[in-house]
Amino acid sequence: MSNNKAKGIGLFIVIAALIFALVGATFNTIKNRLNLGLDLKGGFEILYEATPLQEGQEVDMTTVTNSISKRINVLGVSEPEIIVEGDNRVRVQLAGIEDQESARDMIGTTANLTFRDVNDEELADSSILVEGGASLGYQDGKPVVSLEIKDQNKFAEITGNISQKSSGENIMVIWLDYEDEDSYVVEAAKAASGQEPKYVSAAQVRTQISGNCIIEGNFTETEARTMANLINSGSLPVKLTEISSNVVSAEYGANALQKTAYAGLFGVIAVMLFMIFKYRVPGIVSTVMLVFYIWAIFAIYSLMGAVFTLSGIGALVLGVGMTVDANIISYERIRQELYKGRSVKAAVEDGQKVSFSAIFDAQFTTLIAALIMYIWGNGAVKGFATMLIITVVMTLVINVAISRWLLRILVNNGVGEDKPELFGVKKEQIPNLKKGEKQFYTGTHQFDYVSKAKYFNIASVIIIGLALIIGLTNLAQGNGFFNLGIDFSSGTKLTIENLDANSINEVNDTLASVGFENFKYQTSQDGTIFASSTTVLDADNLDKVQDAFKNKFPNVEVTDNIVTPVVGRDLIHNAVILTLVAWVVMMLYVTIRYEWDYALGCIVALIHDVSIVLAVFGIFRFEVNTELISVLLTVIGYSINNSIVVFDRVREIISGYNSSINKNEYKNIVNKALDGTIKMSIYSSISTLLPVIFLLIFGSEAIFTFIFAMLIGLIAGTFSSLFVAPTVWRILREKGKDKPAKVKKKKAKKEALDEYTIKGINA
Repeated sequence: MSNNKAKGIGLFIVIAALIFALVGATFNTIKNRLNLGLDLKGGFEILYEATPLQEGQEVDMTTVTNSISKRINVLGVSEPEIIVEGDNRVRVQLAGIEDQESARDMIGTTANLTFRDVNDEELADSSILVEGGASLGYQDGKPVVSLEIKDQNKFAEITGNISQKSSGENIMVIWLDYEDEDSYVVEAAKAASGQEPKYVSAAQVRTQISGNCIIEGNFTETEARTMANLINSGSLPVKLTEISSNVVSAEYGANALQKTAYAGLFGVIAVMLFMIFKYRVPGIVSTVMLVFYIWAIFAIYSLMGAVFTLSGIGALVLGVGMTVDANIISYERIRQELYKGRSVKAAVEDGQKVSFSAIFDAQFTTLIAALIMYIWGNGAVKGFATMLIITVVMTLVINVAISRWLLRILVNNGVGEDKPELFGVKKEQIPNLKKGEKQFYTGTHQFDYVSKAKYFNIASVIIIGLALIIGLTNLAQGNGFFNLGIDFSSGTKLTIENLDANSINEVNDTLASVGFENFKYQTSQDGTIFASSTTVLDADNLDKVQDAFKNKFPNVEVTDNIVTPVVGRDLIHNAVILTLVAWVVMMLYVTIRYEWDYALGCIVALIHDVSIVLAVFGIFRFEVNTELISVLLTVIGYSINNSIVVFDRVREIISGYNSSINKNEYKNIVNKALDGTIKMSIYSSISTLLPVIFLLIFGSEAIFTFIFAMLIGLIAGTFSSLFVAPTVWRILREKGKDKPAKVKKKKAKKEALDEYTIKGINA
């Protein structure tokens, strides 16, 4: 081994060792600093709609978020997420909270404390109290709320006046969130019949009270503490109506995290082994890059304090496939240069150069989809988009810079020279230019893709047609065209853990005991039972459900997901807008970078991919939910990735024409382009599908639908980029006028002077 080779290998090993050392040294720190979302840590997410307490008032969302934040601080929750959406909505996410019911009551209750007489006349409001002066206390062993009076003179005057009234009239009523239609007389009648009144306390005042006082009631310790905290946190300036909620138990989240993390790890390892097997030395470089890439993603997430969710893991795994995809495009171009008889060093330099535009355009179009998701999306969609943006940016940085730099360190020091097998190319496949041999091997199969495209397109039409028939049949039967999840149709979904799958009848009986009988049931492999209904349960009814299950099954965990009709309508509207905006922006970008007919080919392919995913969901009646929108937008980005790789080669072939292109020649152009990119497309699909398949088989069932949609979309996207987009482009060109190729004279001149190009042999 020469000194240069030893130096190159040694430097590469040192850099790789430093990367692995960096990863190992910071692993625990990054892991501990990751901000896990509620689907991984447990907790709840509630979307509130804020309306003014009095007609004509404006809603100040800054004041609303400040009030909510103050209440959350009382709960002691670390790193809550309070996000304003639109003009009058606020999304509250609390991960890791244990007492979810108390937290729910604490956040959503207006908590406007008033003292009133039996005629509902207001005597005083909460300003009469010392700020923070409400506390949990005990009287005769029973929990009470102790109130520290700020204006004791006024309070003495009020109680003195009431004490002088006749029996039955000498009552001071304490209300929490009194409304105009409320009445002490009505609520007192309820109390007399054993029902729970709306007022907090109604006490006889026999003498003037000059000091502090207490609120008595049939409280539990938790209820008394919650009330004290509500009073201390102050009144909300608006009424908050819960229009959507999602509650996840800590156990469910931990199981989902463990399963998904292991599945993702195995998927990444499978990608690494695939790259080493196919590309040898470049595959090893790709593996080192992949370790650094994943570390960088987690490090950035940790530094940003961004919330890491299940859908984020899905985006990360997809990003692994896409970043390796960039390597594959580069490595295949390097191989094609080797088949021409170039030296390893020249092949690496030229292969990296000619592959850059396809890599950049492919990644940039995915970035467009991710930015659109982030700007207009919400909840899980926004979390998915955040991860996708980071993965795209890091793909460009690490692949274009670090990965290429590492490969050049080896090649520039002679590693692989005269040993093309280290790049997966056999010596007998390379012409000997010194002996005047011409290129005889291209690594392609000269297949007539254009003629065979019709079979794929027919299959697509059959799938979409079958979905239409099934959808219309279901619609006629009143079941809906799609199996819409509660995200779109509105309703309630309960997740019941720690029961076996045979307990559905008992669950049904338990729900029926509190008046709910219209639930549909599904079970998972681990015995979790999912109960869904189109009825939107409010907080009071959810409390009844929780109490019923606690009484019958003490160890059972029941979590809920609630969506009101207004949210379902908004989600459908936003989903359509997101998709259309993504299509328009992508089409504009491709038109600018290429031409309008290339862009139209890409858009038709995207419509095909979305239609196939929706068709499969319609045929198998899988649930259509919010996360499907993330998948469709990702598939759009991925599909256009492969289409751009093909069209980049089409443009390259056309640039070699020095005269007008005959209409009949477009078929050959497409076949040549597909022949030159088929391996890139197939290997890229494999590298992306491997982690997705592992997630599908071994990952959490919580994201099964999400990952399955991803699988179908990626397969559809692969084939549409090969058969749909080029077919549309070819038809448009054949129906148009003959076009002269746009030859870049400067580029042609540069290639003519290239020291590696020998006229008559490889040029």
